[in-house]
Amino acid sequence: VAEVPRNPCRMSCRNGGHLVLSSCLCACAPGYTGRYCQVRCSGQCLHGKLRKEECSCLCHPGYGGADCGIKIHFPFHACDVRIDGDCFMVSPEAATYYGAKMKCQEKGATLAQVRSQKVQDILAFYLSRLESGNRVTDTDFETGNFWIGLTYKTSKASFRWDVGEPSSFTSFAFGQPDNQGFGNCVEMQALAAFNWNDQRCKTRNRYICQFSE
Repeated sequence: VAEVPRNPCRMSCRNGGHLVLSSCLCACAPGYTGRYCQVRCSGQCLHGKLRKEECSCLCHPGYGGADCGIKIHFPFHACDVRIDGDCFMVSPEAATYYGAKMKCQEKGATLAQVRSQKVQDILAFYLSRLESGNRVTDTDFETGNFWIGLTYKTSKASFRWDVGEPSSFTSFAFGQPDNQGFGNCVEMQALAAFNWNDQRCKTRNRYICQFSE
């Protein structure tokens, strides 16, 4: 009889995490996250709540920064598109998904939540009409696509908005999503009339921030 290896996953969990052999996933101790429990969480969220799954703060409206400690005024002057009282701002720069999420939060915003066909249609129309001169200012970008605040949560086996809620409305392009194991972050895809595509989170895209009054 062949001997069963003690650790068939061939991995270990750091910082007091426990390896679940049935799934080869780490169950992290409080205050840590990441595949190997190697990431230490933010200390506190002054005006927001801690997202344990991502170890980051989700700020209340009007506050920004890594710990939600910066008071930010609603930037009407920065709106590219206004829809039902919400302000949407299209970035002139590129970032990874989580880089974009942090840049929006520093402004007191979140990555855009496209929760209806109306919002989808207006944003898609605006993006399609952007002048060719309105290019990304960072030359290190990979696509003409735009991040929105939707990711695939393996633990929930579903796409969820950054605020933690499931997405009841979707606008995925034909044949999408098709790569949930690797493309866990959602972009509005230029080649698909700005319908959605699941993409690798490390891809450098432009992004859309949303401010709520």
